[in-house]
Amino acid sequence: MNEPTRRFVTAKTISRGVNIAPALGKGLFTTFLLALFGSLARVAIPVLIQQTIDNGLEPGNVRVGFIATIGGVAAIAVVFAAWSLRTAVLRLGISAEEGLYTIRVKLYDHIHRLSLADHNEERRGALVSRVTSDIETLTMFFGWGALIWLLDGSLMFVVACVMLSYDWILAIVAFLISAPLFVVLRSLQKRLVLAYDLARESNAELLGTVAELVSGTETLRAYQAHAPMVMRTKRAVKDRAEKQVRAGIIGAFLFPSGEVFAVFTIVGIVTVGVLRGVGGGLTAGTMIGFLFLTYRFLEPIAEFTEVVDQTQTAVAGLRRVLGVLDTPIGPPPPQNPVVLPDGPISIEFREMSFSYGSRLDTQDDDLPVLRDISLLIPARQHVALVGSSGSGKTTLARLIARLADPTIGSVLLSGVNLMRIDNDVLRARLVVVPQEPFLFAETIAYNLLFARPDATLDELHDVINRLELTDWLESLPEGFETKVGQRGAALSAGERQLVALARASLANPDVLVLDEATSAVDALTEVRLSSALRAVSEGRTTVSIAHRLSTAARADRVIVLEHGTVIEDGSHDVLISNNGHYASLYAQWLTATARDI
Repeated sequence: MNEPTRRFVTAKTISRGVNIAPALGKGLFTTFLLALFGSLARVAIPVLIQQTIDNGLEPGNVRVGFIATIGGVAAIAVVFAAWSLRTAVLRLGISAEEGLYTIRVKLYDHIHRLSLADHNEERRGALVSRVTSDIETLTMFFGWGALIWLLDGSLMFVVACVMLSYDWILAIVAFLISAPLFVVLRSLQKRLVLAYDLARESNAELLGTVAELVSGTETLRAYQAHAPMVMRTKRAVKDRAEKQVRAGIIGAFLFPSGEVFAVFTIVGIVTVGVLRGVGGGLTAGTMIGFLFLTYRFLEPIAEFTEVVDQTQTAVAGLRRVLGVLDTPIGPPPPQNPVVLPDGPISIEFREMSFSYGSRLDTQDDDLPVLRDISLLIPARQHVALVGSSGSGKTTLARLIARLADPTIGSVLLSGVNLMRIDNDVLRARLVVVPQEPFLFAETIAYNLLFARPDATLDELHDVINRLELTDWLESLPEGFETKVGQRGAALSAGERQLVALARASLANPDVLVLDEATSAVDALTEVRLSSALRAVSEGRTTVSIAHRLSTAARADRVIVLEHGTVIEDGSHDVLISNNGHYASLYAQWLTATARDI
């Protein structure tokens, strides 16, 4: 990408960011004016020094009153500069935080509305990066880089204007001599960033090598292989040292460069000034004041070379954030939602096919996960989905919950197309219990009330009693107030499933989708789970993804999937008597269960 194109893309990205978060551009012109006023006051000091020298000090006479007036004006200028700059910084900080708050909220909300295809494992890592590192990059930019652009940018603009008004010849001299400093500092700064990146990589390699050396001591001694590992560590230490030294050498050139060019610029100005002399319109005060202005002009250059990289990084982070916001949400909300009938709900699949790659460009990902599914699940029927891994069981359940939309065909609840049901209504009447239930790092009561925040303590006890989990709750150290830990780590896998079932029962949905956990549990928890599953599914339409075929045996109906199609459909007893695929799976499960016992 050439430079003009890059600048256009950068400007477009910033413009879109301001459109998404208007607070970023709110009052920006006023903030810039305040920064200009503050810079004018800072520039006033060299001007007042020039006036003092030229008009306050006369041969054999010191104009005390004039100098006192100049001092008072200088004091006022300093106070005004401090107030203006402080106000500008405060306004910029508030606008930045308000804008970043808006971006964060919109990003979080948008991510939760993305389709399952956008929430695969690889994509999920990228999404987490967007809400962490990329937003943090923007935060760091507004905390430093934006301030540099505002304060130093306004200062250099004001100083350059004053220098030109003072003496345009000396100003041109100063600009020409200092111009190469931008190029030199920029080049050195790029090399320094690259050098430190290499140094960090070598440091990471060294830490990894040392960790292996320490953690693998027993194995190394057992095989008398410590010598090669020590040599590898020495090479890593040497490589890190060499790269750190190289970065240090570049840094040693970078930081004095500003001083060197400042000296060259001052020498050039003084030389031209002396050659012109008083006859050229220069006074001693003008020369001294101009030298002060020159230092003011050169000060921000080094910071600008650093902030350019940070700006590019921030714009790249903003571009990645906008990329997420540009991703179409899925499934999209209905334009004209249809009312879902009251009472028990039936589920119907009409000539339905689904492919996770339907949104992608690559043809390889367009292979359908489900093909030509036509099923009717009557209201209040308990259906178990059975099949080998990858047969499409979980995908079918996700389509019922409208976590994705069919590629072809439709899914209907009580005759209403799922895509036309309001999302809030759907979530109120359909609940999904995933294979690995997610629990928040709070109490059991908090995790239950998450389903229905207005539920009372008596209602929580009623749910526990209905699922026959009273003895389990009483066995916990603090009952409902027991902390479950991060992601429920303080509970066993089976206990987390019990909490998830109780939460689903508290929500009291018309349709329940259960993705049975595959992890093994102890015998007592297995009994509790079976009892709770039976109670929570009673009287409502239930679809269970059965990994344990004991669940399928208790269901009203078993649907067997293989390679995305329905190959068997009937009750447990009928399918066993048919001696087909399900009977074979059930026989294998019984054999494996007996062997484990």
